[in-house]
Amino acid sequence: MSGPTKTMTVLTCAALLLTTAYTVALGSSGWLWFGLVVLVVATIGMAAADSAVPSPPPPRPRPQGPAGP
Repeated sequence: MSGPTKTMTVLTCAALLLTTAYTVALGSSGWLWFGLVVLVVATIGMAAADSAVPSPPPPRPRPQGPAGP
């Protein structure tokens, strides 16, 4: 998982905790939960796209030429 995908996952988990705390303290908000579902779907899509792209192969070492004169 790349850095941006990990960041998005952490933010999604934080949004889940905040949405749950808001619901417990002040009552349910449909738009808040809808936004969280959209964020979760976007995070899953980002993780799927990140895992589908293979990482590039490491660079090949350059052949060493003969030493100087």
